[in-house]
Order: sequence, then structure tokens, then C-alpha cells
Amino acid sequence: MTTIDLSWNDVFELASNIARKIEDARLSSIYPVPTGGILAALLVTQKSTVPLRIVEKRDEADCYVDDIVDSGKTRQRFSDKPFFALVNKQEEGLVGKWIRFPWERMTGSTGCEDNIRRIIEFIGDDPNREGLIETPQRIVKAYQELFSGYRQDSESVLKTFQDGACDEMVVLKTNFYSICEHHMLPFFGKAWIAYLPNKRVVGVSKLIRLLEVFSRRLQIQERLCQQVTQALDEHLKPLGSACILQARHMCMEMRGVNKRESLLVTSSLTGVFRENPTVRQELLSLIWNSFRQ
Repeated sequence: MTTIDLSWNDVFELASNIARKIEDARLSSIYPVPTGGILAALLVTQKSTVPLRIVEKRDEADCYVDDIVDSGKTRQRFSDKPFFALVNKQEEGLVGKWIRFPWERMTGSTGCEDNIRRIIEFIGDDPNREGLIETPQRIVKAYQELFSGYRQDSESVLKTFQDGACDEMVVLKTNFYSICEHHMLPFFGKAWIAYLPNKRVVGVSKLIRLLEVFSRRLQIQERLCQQVTQALDEHLKPLGSACILQARHMCMEMRGVNKRESLLVTSSLTGVFRENPTVRQELLSLIWNSFRQ
């Protein structure tokens, strides 16, 4: 994920912009949205040319001030009055980017670690006990690896080359791991990626890298299949492509229905694999034979 570091000058300018908007609207009392809005509100009052009052009760305020609008959920909860934020990722085209304020940088925190500490407290444990002190940093580091697919694109990994002699089906069997976007729990299993060349081929390892571009993101299994075949069709332009996944989902095994070793099978077929029954049957036979090995 791209990180945007804001300087103190950036923050002061943003606070000044909000102060002018509040002044133009003839508002006088501010409720800082907990907890990020507290420092933002203080900065706004300092930059205002007219007296602005910070109030402790929401119903006493003329408007709300926060540090950032990220997903927009907080903004929805405070929609009854004018709402101002130092950074609005939705309006400024910054969705998918990580904004780091100078006070976070000064403390050596990405901001994410603090949220993880709060989650540890929420589930009932002490983030300051010996075994958990470094857990937030470890989770952030793990997330950078688990979700590295957001920093890659399919075109960069699919290096193709001309080979008109190869006109037979190419089928790769491999394993994959991903994280479901509904509960952020793992799903993992076997993957079969196939294509029928049309004068161009791709290195076998690149098929694995292609799968990882999309599996190392928040996912649903059905979409993951489609993204792989769409990328193959776009960049390799084969006569047909296929992706079949068989996976166990921890969101079904660890919670919810609690059914262990349940398997979900999904597929995406394009071109001749979808249109030609004979070619499709050959593909399924190859997959079945590899499955039994």
C-alpha cells in the first residue's frame, strides 16, 4: 500500500482550510469526533481568525471535526450536522492509500499498530503483557506480506513470449492461500490454472505469481477464479483459459456453521474451455488425474 506522509505544514494548511469553511458558514462550536478529531479540532481553533469553541457534548455543537474520512462509516454516524476532516480520502481520490500524520511518525507508529492494540483489548487481553507487546508490529509486518497483491499488477508478472510450436493444453496444479473479505480469516487449498496457447506462452512460475497477485488481497473465491482467467485472456490472449479452485474456509470451520474440512469448489472457464465440450472434458480429465496423484 502506498503511504502518504503529511508534514506539519501540510496539516496546518489543511486546518486553516477547515477554519475558513467554518467561518464562512458562521459556525462557532466544534465537537471533535473521538478520538482522531481531538487534535484536529485544536489545530482548527488555532488557525481560525474568529473565536471557535470546542464542546464536550455532541448536541451542543454546530459542526463536527475529524482527522480523516477513510471508509466513510464515521461520517455516516455524524451526518446530522456539517462535518469537516483534515483529509477526506473519498473526495480526494486517496482510497487505498495509507495516510500518516506527523504525530504518528513522531511516535514511530504507522497508526495501524494502535488499532491492533485496541483490538487486543477488545477481545479481552492485555496488549502490554510480555507475549503481546510486539504483536502489533508483527501483525503489520505479516499484513505487508499477506496483502502484497495490492502492490502488484497482473501485467507486470505475465511476461509472455512467442512459441508457435506449442499448441497443446497447459495445466498447472499448485496450492494457494488467501484471506476472505467477509471475516478476514484464511481460505486455502488447491488450484488448477490452464490455458490453450495461441502462438504465445508464459513461464510456468508466472502462472503462480499471477495467482498470488490476486490471492494476496482480501478476496472471495469466486472472484479470485475470474480475475485469474481475465488476466490471462487480456495479456496472453490464449484460445481459452481456466482457473479451478478447491479450498477450505476457516470462516466456516472456526465459526458460524463450524463444519470442519468443508470444501468449496469454484471455476472460471473462457474461450474453448467454455464453448467446446471436448476440450473442456480433456481439461477436467487432466485435473482429475492430477487430483488423484
